[in-house]
Amino acid sequence: MRYALVPILVAILTVQTHAQRRPRRVEASTNPLGMSEAVIEQGRQQYNSSCTACHGLDGDDGDRAPALKGRRRFVRSSDQDLYEAIRNGIKGTLMPASPLKENEVWTIVAYVRSLRASAFDAPVEGSVERGREIFWGSAKCGGCHMIQGRGGLIGPDLSNLGDERTGLLIREALTKPRLTIPQGYRPAAIVTVSGETVEGIVKNDHNFSVQMLDRQMKLRLFTSDEIRRIDYGAKSLMPTDWEQRLKPEEFKDLVAFLSRQAKARGRERELPREDLRR
Repeated sequence: MRYALVPILVAILTVQTHAQRRPRRVEASTNPLGMSEAVIEQGRQQYNSSCTACHGLDGDDGDRAPALKGRRRFVRSSDQDLYEAIRNGIKGTLMPASPLKENEVWTIVAYVRSLRASAFDAPVEGSVERGREIFWGSAKCGGCHMIQGRGGLIGPDLSNLGDERTGLLIREALTKPRLTIPQGYRPAAIVTVSGETVEGIVKNDHNFSVQMLDRQMKLRLFTSDEIRRIDYGAKSLMPTDWEQRLKPEEFKDLVAFLSRQAKARGRERELPREDLRR
């Protein structure tokens, strides 16, 4: 029987902060195998065959241990700390030493780090340049979203997306419907007392007035006595079927482009040449 690598009170994962969406910036990689997409995929397969007796599949919550994905802070975050915890176990906890080979442990370290890192810090498949063309071209993302001062105002500014979200969260935003619509982005149609109908997104509303950004990107203010009815939309204007709208390679390219948006760290960082060829 394989050993379960990580149990309940694992010191790898402490101080849970589910409400925090910004991934913690991890230390530079010292993994001797590196952090390439190939190594991470090997680690994912090794993790799913060795660690899921306690932890969930692909880093999700398990029956006896919490998720290893982002949205939390960790006591052990460096490559060496993770390696020692997996290889040698953790005294005083249910975490056992691992029977895996050294390189197998290092692949798991790479995979766990990829789950925690911001999209900007993690390797990703695809071409940034082709993704840029898709964003501003065929996908028409720039009609709603702004990057570095260019684009629309209907959706959130994506100029720092790669530093604020993990790669997983970026993919989920493109492929999974939101359970709730963020404040300031809820679509609605306002019918005025004079009979005018204005569609857009509600930026602010209270008992006395409603502020709306209309389809023409004009900010409109309606007082309560001007409004006959407000019909709120049940779904976000953001499409969540991009893996169907785009070809597989195009989808990878779009994610690659979005993952490199990190204004807080200077200019957009291009992917290594070997990644751009994928």
